[in-house]
Amino acid sequence: MSAVSAKIQDVFNEPGCDKNKGKSEKERKKGCTKQLAPGAAAGGCAFDGAKIALQPITDVAHLVHGPIACEGNSWDNRGAKTSGSSLYRTGFTTDISETDVVFGGEKRLYKSIKEIIDKYNPPAVFVYQTCVPAMIGDDIDAVCKAASKKFDKPVIPVNSPGFVGPKNLGNKLAGEAILDHVIGTEEPEYTTPYDINIIGEYNLAGELWQVKPLLDELGIRILACISGDAKYKEVAYSHRAKASMMVCSKAMINVARKMEERYDIPFFEGSFYGIGDMSDSLREIARLLIERGAPAELMDRTNAVIEREEARAWERIAPYRDRLLGKKVLLITGGVKSWSVVAALQEAGLELVGTSVKKSTKEDKERIKELMGQDAHMIDDMTPREMFKMLRDAQADIMLSGGRSQFIALKAKMPWLDINQERHHAYAGYEGMVELVQEIDKALYNPVWEQVRRPPPWQEKTWEERANEAIAAEAAALAADPVMAEAARREKRVCKCHNVNVGALEDAIRDGKLTSVEAVGAATHAGTGCGGCQGTIETMLDAANASGAVPASLAA
Repeated sequence: MSAVSAKIQDVFNEPGCDKNKGKSEKERKKGCTKQLAPGAAAGGCAFDGAKIALQPITDVAHLVHGPIACEGNSWDNRGAKTSGSSLYRTGFTTDISETDVVFGGEKRLYKSIKEIIDKYNPPAVFVYQTCVPAMIGDDIDAVCKAASKKFDKPVIPVNSPGFVGPKNLGNKLAGEAILDHVIGTEEPEYTTPYDINIIGEYNLAGELWQVKPLLDELGIRILACISGDAKYKEVAYSHRAKASMMVCSKAMINVARKMEERYDIPFFEGSFYGIGDMSDSLREIARLLIERGAPAELMDRTNAVIEREEARAWERIAPYRDRLLGKKVLLITGGVKSWSVVAALQEAGLELVGTSVKKSTKEDKERIKELMGQDAHMIDDMTPREMFKMLRDAQADIMLSGGRSQFIALKAKMPWLDINQERHHAYAGYEGMVELVQEIDKALYNPVWEQVRRPPPWQEKTWEERANEAIAAEAAALAADPVMAEAARREKRVCKCHNVNVGALEDAIRDGKLTSVEAVGAATHAGTGCGGCQGTIETMLDAANASGAVPASLAA
């Protein structure tokens, strides 16, 4: 087993995950969260995940060992802010060529590291492995070790070639890299009982800076933020913190869990989105620090700050509540934002008509149900046409999503607000909640919508009217021809990874008397890619059992 394979196996077997504890040994090896397959258009590969997890360390050089496109496509695509060095925004790549593929790219990598150190003299160089050099066998660990010894400078290998898995796995492999080579290698000048680590916060649009002033006021020091607005030395001496907060994601749970095991640093999972979650996180930080030796009066001061900030935030939000109350929101995002932003929107008086869960874990989905009820409309995946239809049918007033979905909202002439990593506004903490409400209000009541919704005077029908007529005509044709309707139903694709439709699945379940998702996967490959269709397959199995297509004795 290669070093990368062994590391991936170790990452999958995550004992810090509550869900993983109750699984069999075989199931535990599949990971604490459902892993999406690379190439499933699920938001990036492992290399991308590792890069976005570590690139917010601002004063180091991030060198991508691979074709220039790997760096070009990942360079500066997230709005992580810095309060100091901007070296992290400079793109470095070895730009390997065909000659390197034939003869190996290790010499080119070594020369690139030397050139970076000669020109920029950073405190460390992070070297990211990509698919091509990994497949030709470049040993970046050996090159980094040799360069580190030669130049007396930390050169950190990040073994996360894209083909090993999805972005979430890359986050964890990035965590393994700093656990193996960075954390614990430096000592802080001094420590206090109020030192904490924040893990999984990337300071997008400056969100960390909306939280840090409150912690400063309480005397709580962020010893290291991994990795938003971080300096190399801060990460290196983060093992001296008294407690850690894992910011609303299990993407780096391996870092939090191993720091607890190795350095006795307790951690909790919290969120900075929404007034209630922000207050809960501050109280939990105070509680953990008191348990680790901080004076008990810290909790009194924390509650006083919470009371003041909540009152101030609600006072600033109050003028907007009447304007936003009852407005409907469609949330198309993923991961933790699928529930953490839900809580924030509900506090502002908005109504959620649906939230996407394509990249969400089972825990994320459970939290959505807690917030929105058991009948919450959770969207696994949908085509642009389906999304447009849903926007129209649900009569949502605004859509919150990433940049890739914005044009669907604009086509539907619906207000849209960027909620993903490319956004330019920070929405964390009390200040962020007020800003989110203000931005939603701006988008909803922008006068441009009234103008764009008017039909152009030179057209008898708008394109929406023509599209609606086409959709209605298609539905009428299907209603008039049951054979055609049945064929259309059976043609509907369920597994997009392996292009398996409803008809193929129904035939396989009936003919093979299949009773489990795993058996269906073995027979058709459906559900064995990104796994996003497994819920649909389970529903089909239940329907087959109920209809008698599968004998009850087998179904049981």
